[in-house]
Amino acid sequence: MIGTLYAVEQHIREARLVGEARRAYRLAHAKPVLGQFFAWIDAQFDTQGLLPSSPLTTAMAYVRERLAALEVYLTDLDVPIDTNHLERALRVVLMGRRNWLFCWTEVGAKYGGIAQSLIATCRLHDIDPYIYLVDVLQRVGQHPAADVAQLTPRLWKQHFADNPL
Repeated sequence: MIGTLYAVEQHIREARLVGEARRAYRLAHAKPVLGQFFAWIDAQFDTQGLLPSSPLTTAMAYVRERLAALEVYLTDLDVPIDTNHLERALRVVLMGRRNWLFCWTEVGAKYGGIAQSLIATCRLHDIDPYIYLVDVLQRVGQHPAADVAQLTPRLWKQHFADNPL
């Protein structure tokens, strides 16, 4: 059933459906599959054929509790079916985790995490992290403190990406 949901998303991409056509296709093709999936999960709990300590039981209980959150992608076009793109962005941090295991100080580890978060956010917004960091470090001394939010990657792209320092 999960494979069918991903097949629906692939069809949407291949057909280049956007806007209301995308929402309508998801509702027509993915919503019934989700209904069947959650009916199957409910049936598994009703038959009580699984031990409460079973990893499958734990996973199904997790999914069952998040029905409303999982259905959001059906109607909200900005919500993808999964968070794989976010997990890929954070993979860089995970790969370096062993290298950063022994930071000199807790403060150093905190600021290393902030830097990695900024870099991952830049990549999510299709910003070259090097250009962003160089520009922001040059700009921060002359930028009004009241408008510091404009230096976050998303807003920086809108205001300064076309004309970096």
